[in-house]
Amino acid sequence: MKNSLIDPRLFIANRERLASLMAPNSLAIVNANDICPTNADGTFLLRQNSDLFYLTGINQEETLLLIYPDAHEEKLREILFVREPTERLAIWEGPKLTKEQVREISGVRRVEWLSEFRAVFHRLMCECEPVYLNSNEHKRAVIEVETREARFVKDCQDRYPMHQYHRLARLLHPLRVVKSEIELDLIRKACALTEQGFRRVLGFVKPGVSEAEVEAEFAHEFIRNGGAFAYPPIIASGGNACVLHYVDNCVVCRSGELLLLDVAASYASYNSDLTRTLPVSGRFTRRQKDVYRAVRRILREATKLMTPGKLPKDWQKETEALTQEELLGLGLLKRSDIRRQSPDDPALKKYFMHGVGHPLGLDVHDVGFTTEGMKAGWVMTCEPAIYVKEEGFAVRLENDILITESGPVDLMASVPIEPEEIEELMSRGPKREPSSRKTVRRP
Repeated sequence: MKNSLIDPRLFIANRERLASLMAPNSLAIVNANDICPTNADGTFLLRQNSDLFYLTGINQEETLLLIYPDAHEEKLREILFVREPTERLAIWEGPKLTKEQVREISGVRRVEWLSEFRAVFHRLMCECEPVYLNSNEHKRAVIEVETREARFVKDCQDRYPMHQYHRLARLLHPLRVVKSEIELDLIRKACALTEQGFRRVLGFVKPGVSEAEVEAEFAHEFIRNGGAFAYPPIIASGGNACVLHYVDNCVVCRSGELLLLDVAASYASYNSDLTRTLPVSGRFTRRQKDVYRAVRRILREATKLMTPGKLPKDWQKETEALTQEELLGLGLLKRSDIRRQSPDDPALKKYFMHGVGHPLGLDVHDVGFTTEGMKAGWVMTCEPAIYVKEEGFAVRLENDILITESGPVDLMASVPIEPEEIEELMSRGPKREPSSRKTVRRP
């Protein structure tokens, strides 16, 4: 059963928290994502709308959730609409969820077939006042293809032009960014799976292996343990590491180079995010180790700065100040460079040009109001780096950090990171594949 490993109390609690924020006599609707086309008659696999998954745990196409907390009839306060299973669908696509399975996964008691939606929705639109509609409101989103959610918004506003409409994202984003204990447990499992993959690769990397082969080692570990890649992996050797979103992963790793690995696992739709940098030959050169240790110090100090109330933009500035000092110590910047810089073009941007971290959860770049101070329960990445393009290498290190009232908690503290430990583990070579192991069912 899809996502049956997640306790339905998570989704029940999420809906209750959302309902408590909705205006009196209001209704909210959330749609599944489309199954997107590739070419000819091909399609991508479904990547579910994270808001719908957060509220229901349902990972099936064409699903639709309706929430109306103040509905006169109790049975109309939460309704899930799903595709009706048919023999033809079962032959071509496999079994679809039954009503009972939907109830078991989501905790929603009333489940209807999608064919019933229009009649029920019209009845409730005649009773409700404000209506919450959903959209993908992420600052970095590039939206060029009309989504199922966007089509629904247009249709709803055309059919019911006299209603008052609100943005559901303004309620959902502050909820989603603060993780519950159930969510944290799933993120920890994703982190543990990422660690398994990384430890496997430590014994595999050597001169002559290709970036693609390294990617395959991660895939082997993630998939056989019920996980998946959280995002397209970055396996970047040598100068490729200076390309921030390098995903070709096709070059042979050469002796003396560094290999940057920005690779992590997803488990039950919750993500982790990890970056490590390895010496292909198994030993860092002195220069490589100096830069590595500088980035390690920045990571350690930047993590300490992740406290409730801290504005992400202030955390960025503090981390950039740490980075500037390390760049001066490495001889990459001079004091004269600092004196000549402008506020809009600081000298350090030549070597560190991106954000130091982002919220993490159902999406790798998760939602949340980053114009507000961090709060206990946020999970943030911390990923300082130094890119030395003129010397043909880069070092980036990244861990996932839970913000708490008593201080930041590193969810990847057990993943090898110290340069001496990296070298020692690489020297051991590949581990023997176990002859048998317990199969973990994919969530």
